[in-house]
Amino acid sequence: MPDFADRLIAPISTVELERRWLAVRAAMTERGIDVLVMQNSNEFSGGYVKWFTDMPAGNGTMTTVIVPKDDLMTVVAPGPFGVDVSPPANDPVRRGVKRFPASPNFMAASFTTALDNANVEKALEEFSGATIGLVAQGSMGYALADHLKRGKLGNATFVDATDLVDAIMVIKSDEEIAAIRATALLQDRAMRAAFEAIRPGIRDIEITAVAEYCMRVAGAEYGLLMGASSPIGQAVMIQPRHMQNRIIREGDQFVLLVETTGPGGFFCELGRTCVLGKATQSMKDEFAFAFEAQQYTAAMLKPGASCADVWNAYNDFMAKNGRPKENRLYCHGQGYHLVERPLVRFDETMVLEENMNLAVHPGFETPSIFAVICDNYLIESNGPGDCLHETLKQVFEI
Repeated sequence: MPDFADRLIAPISTVELERRWLAVRAAMTERGIDVLVMQNSNEFSGGYVKWFTDMPAGNGTMTTVIVPKDDLMTVVAPGPFGVDVSPPANDPVRRGVKRFPASPNFMAASFTTALDNANVEKALEEFSGATIGLVAQGSMGYALADHLKRGKLGNATFVDATDLVDAIMVIKSDEEIAAIRATALLQDRAMRAAFEAIRPGIRDIEITAVAEYCMRVAGAEYGLLMGASSPIGQAVMIQPRHMQNRIIREGDQFVLLVETTGPGGFFCELGRTCVLGKATQSMKDEFAFAFEAQQYTAAMLKPGASCADVWNAYNDFMAKNGRPKENRLYCHGQGYHLVERPLVRFDETMVLEENMNLAVHPGFETPSIFAVICDNYLIESNGPGDCLHETLKQVFEI
């Protein structure tokens, strides 16, 4: 078997993986769950597969991870017909994995899911009549869940085990925190490189490409680079790649959001605005208020705090200061998911705890300005620590 160890980008340690497995299996025993099943199809919200295996799900194809309470894992993933291998004990890629069945499945060819589902069902055949915990059913294909419940495992008891995994996953270990800090500092470098490269006559996408290149060569595997330019006095929100064809002109403003992983696969996000010339006083004033809103929020991020209470207090703060209330999501956890629990909003049941990584990004729009600031904070024993990003909190004049 080829040695793939030197091909891995910043793998997490086996000791860290074993910590996760041990904690989850202890919780499964406590809850009376015999096996977990999860399925992800992308890197941005596929953190469950990554967290258990240190291998990302991706490219819009389904990867299923089966975690027995008393045995090694099975990973059912895309691959050639007929593959069903048992990785060796020292395999650097498939750590903690007993079996790896595969089939070529494609979301745009829905008939191909039948063989994939059959592979999952076969891997679970010993759990007929057992208690099966489904993790993040919103990320799982309907075809799989329906097949399992209607097929040979129909006499099993299916329960939602998402909270079980989330409660462990969102509390970061020392190794995870080190990787998160590295992501934040790499994003500082990417932001600096993008602002150094910006000039009239090039398109928005060329600037986001500079930031992406900076991240990629340093070992960041995936992420979003959102950016947009506009004339001063014309509000523009950050835009995805498909909307980044505008040519930048002298005197324009440019807003950039770097939402990427770093080496190791952990997300942070950094957002700032620059001006090719001089920022107006109103731009500076609105950014200063966004910064104040960020600090107001950060001060509330303490162990034991209710997300609903933070949400309500923030919206009261915005209303009292004549700014629009938040109606989307402005503060949330991050890890292997781009957006991870806890979500600071009215319906989140998870309370804040020490060693959570939260992105705090107040943003609001006026007829002439889109004011936004985005940074990450780690919750410490008495509240948030220092901002993980070092980029100055200002509108940059270039």
